[in-house]
Amino acid sequence: MGARAEALARQFETKAQEATTVFRSLGDADWKKTTGAEKWTVGVTAHHIASSHEGIAGIIKTIAAGQAMLHFTMEMLHEMNAKHAKEHAATTKTETLALHEKGAAAAAAIVRGLSDDQLAKTGTVLGGMPPMSVEQVITNILIHHVDDHLGSIRKTIGA
Repeated sequence: MGARAEALARQFETKAQEATTVFRSLGDADWKKTTGAEKWTVGVTAHHIASSHEGIAGIIKTIAAGQAMLHFTMEMLHEMNAKHAKEHAATTKTETLALHEKGAAAAAAIVRGLSDDQLAKTGTVLGGMPPMSVEQVITNILIHHVDDHLGSIRKTIGA
């Protein structure tokens, strides 16, 4: 573990804790509101955040290990997200919080365990996009993912 990895892990944990606080504050009416950005309910959007931590951490591990990502496109990502929204339309706040806390802890542990050399490794994350360093994946995908969707939830509930 290096100082950069520790700082990135703490930055992610701060965002994850913000999400936890917002998720816990959501009432039933808020949980069922539809977000303007995703066009999903707040509950589905929260579950999407929670379910993505470990998947994104898997991308980080793959690139940090110098391995190639399988061919993955934005279209495939959109299809996965649409499927997730349908499958988790009835998800509960309790289930979502448990998944979020478990996934966030696992992702933070992976980030925290990276060396500076691993943070600098690059790889293609999405087909047609330029390669990204592991550090860029952490900041631009893992952390930004929480921030982006949490912002949508806050806007929807008027927080």
